[in-house]
Amino acid sequence: MPLPIHHTFGPHADRSTALAALRLMFRPWNYRKGLEREMLRSHLHRSFGGSCALFASGRDGLLALLRALHLPQGSEVILQGFTCVALPNAIHAAGLTPVYADIDPDTLNFSEASVLSVITHRTKVILCQHTFGIICDTAKLRALCDKHRIVLIEDCAHVLPDVTGPKEIGKHADVMMLSFGRDKAISGVAGGAILVRDPTVASTVLQAENSAQEMRCGTVCRLLLYPIVYRKARALSIIGLGTLYLWLLKTLRILVPVLTPAEKRGAPSLSLTKMPNACAALALREIKKIHTVNNHRRILAKRYSAAAREYGWHHPSAIHEDLPLQKFPILVSDADAVRAALKENNIHLDDGWTGAVVCPRSVDQQAAGYTAGSCPHAERIAKRILTLPTHPTMTERQAETLIDTLQRQLR
Repeated sequence: MPLPIHHTFGPHADRSTALAALRLMFRPWNYRKGLEREMLRSHLHRSFGGSCALFASGRDGLLALLRALHLPQGSEVILQGFTCVALPNAIHAAGLTPVYADIDPDTLNFSEASVLSVITHRTKVILCQHTFGIICDTAKLRALCDKHRIVLIEDCAHVLPDVTGPKEIGKHADVMMLSFGRDKAISGVAGGAILVRDPTVASTVLQAENSAQEMRCGTVCRLLLYPIVYRKARALSIIGLGTLYLWLLKTLRILVPVLTPAEKRGAPSLSLTKMPNACAALALREIKKIHTVNNHRRILAKRYSAAAREYGWHHPSAIHEDLPLQKFPILVSDADAVRAALKENNIHLDDGWTGAVVCPRSVDQQAAGYTAGSCPHAERIAKRILTLPTHPTMTERQAETLIDTLQRQLR
């Protein structure tokens, strides 16, 4: 059996990353504190400007930021339908109200018009995202925010620029939010950053970081196991044991889950945790080679784009071949059935971004503040979307195999 084609089996866990994680495991005195955390902070400041605070996750960073804004209880934060539960969880934890704006099927992001339709006198923040690396029009949102005196937060979890772009990233927002989770544009296994331009708000966010708790050493060690374990799992999948191996490790709670059951129920922790130095070290390694990572994504995205033209696959029209897409989305009539058929061929395309407006589908949508029917485009997209991998461990040969197998299923 060949290596699996996947989204979630350690997408950034190549040999060098696994070795780096292994070396870090034997430096427990640097798990929580060390030079790498400050080096990452300095690198992000030089790259994007603003004051940089580092937390254990993007959710923690967003929560710290929203608290620092000192908004009245019940103030509204506009975010898009078709998003991750981490965002509404942070909004709720800050005592604020998430309001969902529908997406444009051509961009998978909300539009100026859809945002305008839900703005009220209680709207204090607009939180935009670049879904799968498709760029949101932050220039138009900036003008809208200036007109209504609203804070603009730019979520860059799915895309970070290199020397060739995308040039729009980080140009117009008041705040940039980065996430270094396992399948993000850049991975440290865990971690997040908040880059704030306003010095008063920045000072409060940095105070929140300084007073945040350090992650437990045992948890840091479990996070460092992630690239090692998943690289091993991919190898074991050749003899059909990869899934069993991962099931055993999860059952024994050796691995740290991406989302806890409480988070899926809309009941996140109210505490803040600092980004571990060990995770900062892994993120710093990757961000220093962002151009290489992004070019790999561009190569695979171009191949998928060519296949889409050849076979008539439908994808959002805003995609162009220079984008370093985190995933390449196409739209099919029954995405769940296609994924199930592909799984029989050792192709695992369930990435969690399907089947629900607030992802993953196991999330309690009502607890996340979403009202069924309020984002019809997002609901239709969630049922039809099928994403193709572009991550660093996905090879060009695997992309060709995926294209051929997928086309046989779609004929």
